Amino acid sequence: MPTHKRIMMMALGLAVLLGPAAHAQAQADAQNFMFNSGQSVQPFFDGWARNPDGSFEFHFGYLNRNYVEELHIPVGANNHITPDAPDRGQPDYFYPRKRTRVFSVTVPADWGDREVVWQVTVGEDTHRAVGWLQPEWEIDANPGAMRTDPSVLAVNDTPTLSVSAPASAAVGGAFAMTVNVSDDGLPPPRVFRGGGQGVLPTFERVPGPTLPINVPRAHTRNRHAPTRSEVDGITVMLTQLRGPVGARLQAERNVEGGVATVTGTFAHAGVYLFRVTASDGPSSATQNISLTIR
Repeated sequence: MPTHKRIMMMALGLAVLLGPAAHAQAQADAQNFMFNSGQSVQPFFDGWARNPDGSFEFHFGYLNRNYVEELHIPVGANNHITPDAPDRGQPDYFYPRKRTRVFSVTVPADWGDREVVWQVTVGEDTHRAVGWLQPEWEIDANPGAMRTDPSVLAVNDTPTLSVSAPASAAVGGAFAMTVNVSDDGLPPPRVFRGGGQGVLPTFERVPGPTLPINVPRAHTRNRHAPTRSEVDGITVMLTQLRGPVGARLQAERNVEGGVATVTGTFAHAGVYLFRVTASDGPSSATQNISLTIR
């Protein structure tokens, strides 16, 4: 048999021998799957924006790699900012999946080429977000304004927002807060047509190793996320920034009359921080609500 044919036969035999094992190893690679729990958090730098006084705003977000599991990582050794104080307003509660522009760090006008670093550790996995004044990373401080007609933007008023909530509540007990919103009606509210209701791809079982943990199936409709309501065309969002996992807030999807009632339950005792935002698109009003659950 010619030499080149023998080489081809040997290569074919080796591929047949190693093929199933190589395929199984690829199937079991954690990078190929979506996990419900047991994964880490990747903080990231969203970019920087200019403030009117000459200072700069460094914006940060995060990716909780879990599709279901919420995480509570208290500020400290496993969740801190450098330089200066370790607590710069970063969240210690993490929703599943990606959240952009969750918080920002203000740096002075003479910041230069120094860095702001947000480091988060889950188990043995440590990840960092590093931000500095790279020119290409400059972002618009108000992206909603870029989608609004300039003539409307010139006369638009920021919505007014007032939140009334108790200072404390009991674990498992009833909780309610009221959100009062008013606006000038500009710009006209956009019609929300709804998004897709599909199910994310799932793992197709084949002979070979199985996943090390969890069942890699995640539905888009039941993933925990910030609570949203439309109040007279104004988008109201309630986002948990700090506190233990297991908090659940509910609000009607569409409300008229300028007042939304938000109810909730809490699975664990602790101090919670929620950010309430009322937005007409180009402008927003924000109020933080601290709540102690005993």
